[in-house]
Amino acid sequence: MPFILVAVLIDMIAIGLMIPVLPALVGSFTASSTEQAFAYGVVAFAFGIASFLGGPVLGALSDRFGRRPVLLLGFGAMATSFFVTAAATALWMLVAVRLFSGAMQANVAVAQAYVADITPAGDARARRFGLLGAMLGVGYTLGPVLGGVLGAVDLRLPFVVAGVLALVNTLYGALVLPESLPPDRRQPFRWRRANPVGALRALGALRGVGPMVWVIALAALAQFTLHISWVLHNTYKFGWGPKENGWSLFAVGVAMAVVQGALMKPLLRRFGPQRLAQIGLVSATLSYLGWGLATVPWMMFAIIALNVFGFAAAAAIQSLVSGAAGEHEQGRTMGSVASLHSLMGVLAPIVAAALLGLVAELPQGDPRIGLPLYFCAALQALAAAIAWRHFQRQRSAPASAAATP
Repeated sequence: MPFILVAVLIDMIAIGLMIPVLPALVGSFTASSTEQAFAYGVVAFAFGIASFLGGPVLGALSDRFGRRPVLLLGFGAMATSFFVTAAATALWMLVAVRLFSGAMQANVAVAQAYVADITPAGDARARRFGLLGAMLGVGYTLGPVLGGVLGAVDLRLPFVVAGVLALVNTLYGALVLPESLPPDRRQPFRWRRANPVGALRALGALRGVGPMVWVIALAALAQFTLHISWVLHNTYKFGWGPKENGWSLFAVGVAMAVVQGALMKPLLRRFGPQRLAQIGLVSATLSYLGWGLATVPWMMFAIIALNVFGFAAAAAIQSLVSGAAGEHEQGRTMGSVASLHSLMGVLAPIVAAALLGLVAELPQGDPRIGLPLYFCAALQALAAAIAWRHFQRQRSAPASAAATP
């Protein structure tokens, strides 16, 4: 477990470095705030569509050849994409490199399958998914702050540093990271199971998952829309630059790391995965609404601190889905979840760009600038309602079966 945690940590620091500066880099090739919003949407869309198509393939390949070689492929592709981004001289180059990066990278999904390989199903797996989430949080803590500071010096410098970190991760994986999937548990690769449509059907067919596919999809669409909108929303509403946005993402990372690294075990013991997922979805709904309504910068940080349960929801849902899959299908299942997230990553830039384009020219402080975040709150509320209904049916089903003579 320590090996994969370190690999994910380095991976997420590298990704976090680019978050506060990529919108500004895109803006350097555009002439207005509205044009910047739409161009950033195109760049994000390129990554999402490529990841949607490539995620199930890489997940299935990890079931066939093991997790380690697929992780190394992802780390190497990430390093290449960061260096090319740093050297980009036109908007089309950013689009092209995001297509390449999305197609070749499924690191988080494969890491989740890695954890499932070495952990029995149940609360123990949920806690370890929480540890994995904590590493994501730490990476999001360190990466955006460093990216904001470096971006204030030069917009391209964070991408060079991120590329170096990705190279370090490739070397670390090649020399240190052990394989988690023994040969007797590997599955043959079949294109029928690796295509994204087939992968999503298989995910929906897992016993006990069913409507949770919609919960995952809606929550992911809300999360991706938030991620794409966050920096530009704060820039338009508060006049923030890379440094201020970096510190806000630092706060998100700290909260995520504390909740998923230290609080997941007591939260799971107190509520269980189902109730924790439900409460977390409601908490996230209120947080999205609060961020959209915030009128001064300190409110953004206060809501981050209060969203404790919201940061625990994803790990709880992942453990429920992983527990429904067999031990020979973890790579494909996590790849299918990643593909579903990627599909939402395809839709989110379209939605975010359209909503941001409507508010880009409004004066600072106007509450209508929060329109993308209000949309996220509505999506999350619908996900919470579907999850509540699904869990209610699951609890009533055993009782009905027991009452049948």
